[in-house]
Amino acid sequence: MADNNREACWYVVHTYSGYENKVKDTLEKTIENNNAMKDLIFEVRVPMEDVVEIRNGKRVKSQRKVYPGYVLVHMIETSDSWYVVRNTRGVTGFVGPDSKPVPLTQDEVDMMLNSEQKSVDFGFAIGENVRILSGPLENFSGVVEDVDTIRGKLTVKVQMFFGRETPVEVDLDQVEKID
Repeated sequence: MADNNREACWYVVHTYSGYENKVKDTLEKTIENNNAMKDLIFEVRVPMEDVVEIRNGKRVKSQRKVYPGYVLVHMIETSDSWYVVRNTRGVTGFVGPDSKPVPLTQDEVDMMLNSEQKSVDFGFAIGENVRILSGPLENFSGVVEDVDTIRGKLTVKVQMFFGRETPVEVDLDQVEKID
């Protein structure tokens, strides 16, 4: 019943929140156990990104889903492949009108699959009040003026020298937010 003359495309599948990895594992096991599906469904991906977060003044590496609630499936769309994916536990449907699968364009695929790059969530925003925890300006307070995501540094405007505001550069683990 499979029309193998059709080209494999990437499709977006909507899942229950938190079920992305379960859907991926279940689909991969189904493909492994069903030889006919090996020729129709080629890859299942949950795009993840490495993030560096600042927690309690320390850098912590972790991973998070780029698109929570969605899984990417590379397959040849047939009634059989559609049925297998659509009836996988945790799947609510394909992204498209009336849950009819709409293939992603090559630009969309490139953007979605290449978004799995490192990003940094510093937890600081321009205009926030912070206190310096260490270094020569320990216990000084100031306002975040700039966030350098590449170098992991903040520029903080601190009042010193008789009330004069002076920008200083500090590492992320040297500051904490003031409420």
